[in-house]
Amino acid sequence: MGLMSRPRVLLLMPTSTYRAADFVDAGIRMGVEVVVASDQRQTLEEAVPASLLSLDFRRPDESCRRIVEFAGKHPLRAVVGVEDETTVLASLTGRALGLPHNPPEAARATRDKHLARQLLRRHGIPVPDFLKIPIQADPQGGAAPIAFPCVLKPLFLSASRGVIRADNPVEFGAAFRRLRRILELPEVSAKGGESANWILVESYVPGIEVALEGLLTGGRLKVLALFDKPDPLDGPFFEETLYVTPSRLPASTQEKIARCAERTAEALGLREGPIHAEMRMNESGVWPLEVAARSIGGLCSRTLRFGAGLSLEELILRHALGMDVKGMERERRPAGVMMIPIPASGILRGIRGLEAARSTPGVEEVIPTIPVGQEVVPLPEGSRYLGFIFARAETSEQVEEALRKSHRCLQFEIAPRG
Repeated sequence: MGLMSRPRVLLLMPTSTYRAADFVDAGIRMGVEVVVASDQRQTLEEAVPASLLSLDFRRPDESCRRIVEFAGKHPLRAVVGVEDETTVLASLTGRALGLPHNPPEAARATRDKHLARQLLRRHGIPVPDFLKIPIQADPQGGAAPIAFPCVLKPLFLSASRGVIRADNPVEFGAAFRRLRRILELPEVSAKGGESANWILVESYVPGIEVALEGLLTGGRLKVLALFDKPDPLDGPFFEETLYVTPSRLPASTQEKIARCAERTAEALGLREGPIHAEMRMNESGVWPLEVAARSIGGLCSRTLRFGAGLSLEELILRHALGMDVKGMERERRPAGVMMIPIPASGILRGIRGLEAARSTPGVEEVIPTIPVGQEVVPLPEGSRYLGFIFARAETSEQVEEALRKSHRCLQFEIAPRG
């Protein structure tokens, strides 16, 4: 691919993303020209105006106009939104530039859990009972507006932040007030805008939970991976830890999950690009908890390899550039990741056992992501993990055991604040 013919790809990436390096590296390996647009001005932006762009993701219409102006000077072949807060802008820009895209209203639906629930119910897809309540409402002494157990959650946050289960009136009142404090935090309020003024309350859906990674082309879903979540997610908080693929569920169940994911994406109006779906199964069937118009978060994509060793990011870029990815299948070898949970609030003073954790058979990497000396905050208030553990083995059971054994080697020294 000659220098003058290199396609240019715009990556919309908040500065808080874990995934910048993986996407940029994917672009370099493919030989494409990468432009990074972030929500903070970069030091080198004036020196390399064709490679860096600063945008306000909270103002997608204004940012779309800036990208269109940029594309007039530096033509773009693809626009990829990397995190939730960039998906609406990616869809608006794709429409404006005539590139494959999701309808903007579909992207907005994935960013509003209440709107998503309404759309799914309208299309006959199973959803729990739900309603939204203004954060300034009196929780009526703890009396839930729907039957217990129920779950309270923000309309827009991801990674289970702010999601709390309540089993009785006392727990409901406490959860409502706790979530209200989270939504009133300045950085959360600014991120959510009007959505930060509401709390979604819905009936609790019991069952086994999985995560599906997929790619939409013209509304047709290609399942890239189905992850088991071996640890129970029963509450009161819903901190995800283990993801293991391939799933150990029966093939017939996996097919039902895939069909439900495609129907859910169709109901939301999604048609192009990656999706990440969280779903539960019980005796009543498959229940979509959430479908995001983006790929898997954190560093979890490093569990996935396709074809002759392509990363998930390369697959997404190839799809965005109109290249054929139909034959790209995930490697056969089982793989998994542990998102290392935060056991307590405080200041991280040290990590012991890293060498032993990294030398655990089957473990490929152990990557701490919060530097020593920084504050750590567990769910439901927190939004980060202590790090990630990656493993590969001959069976999914061996992957799970390697991740658990590696995690047991780690000891985190967390000192109380103040």
